[in-house]
Amino acid sequence: MIALGAFIRRRFRFSFWSRDEGAVLAEALIAVPFVTFFAAGILEFGNIFWERMQIDAGLRDAGRYLSRCRPTSPTYTSTCSQATAKLIAFYGTQSPAVNATLRVPGWGPNLADITVNAVGADGTFTIETAHLYEASPFFAWLGIDTITISASHEERYMGW
Repeated sequence: MIALGAFIRRRFRFSFWSRDEGAVLAEALIAVPFVTFFAAGILEFGNIFWERMQIDAGLRDAGRYLSRCRPTSPTYTSTCSQATAKLIAFYGTQSPAVNATLRVPGWGPNLADITVNAVGADGTFTIETAHLYEASPFFAWLGIDTITISASHEERYMGW
């Protein structure tokens, strides 16, 4: 009886280690979670960079608009305003449609503010903003706090 048990153990041990039919499944079970985690991180950080780029473009457009505003004089009443510049930054146009989508989700007139600093002695002004990034549950799972995207743009005042 002992010889039979030893034979079964020896036979099973050698046949189990010499086969590789389940190797692909075992490797996949180890690799797939890491690859999925890595891909989700790439997509999340890519979205952060995309939002930053869109905010930069909005500030640049608003700064260009403000840099070409003709000041009010005795013969001319200026029609430029910071409110119009903010609409350009948030929507990409000075007169957005009723259901217009924001340039960046969560960055809009009621959600964020744009600060325009006065024209300095060197003839430039700065336009800046901060935006709280709306992260996916992936960041919460990792324990990463909220991310604030801060951006500014400096433009030389040109007038007309």
